[in-house]
Formats: sequence, structure tokens, C-alpha cells
Amino acid sequence: MAIAREIEGVERQTMTIKECSEFIGVSGTTLYTMCRLNEISHVRVRGKILFYKPTIIEWLKNGGTNE
Repeated sequence: MAIAREIEGVERQTMTIKECSEFIGVSGTTLYTMCRLNEISHVRVRGKILFYKPTIIEWLKNGGTNE
């Protein structure tokens, strides 16, 4: 289950590996592989992989491609 955190009514826009894997319906291992192969947009912050939720939603709308 994805954790929705709200700070003063504003939903957090980033997701962790666990949250994103649950959001898009793949395993964490698959998501790590997708990141390694640059198949999905992500950033690394001090070794932690994060995903920007609006970008992932747009990626899903485009059929899971970076085009």
C-alpha cells in the first residue's frame, strides 16, 4: 500500500522504490533494473532512488516509454 503523506494539505510529489513499484504494479527488483537501464525517469539523492509522481503518471499515459 502506497503511503500518502500530506504536509499542510499538500501531497508529496516523490515516491520511493517501494511506493513506485506498487503504484505501477511491478516488483522492486524489476523497478531497480528499469532504473539501471534508464527505462524509467528517476533521480538519486544520496544513494536513494526517487520518482517524481507526475512524471511517472505521464510515463504510464505514454505506454511506459520515455518518448
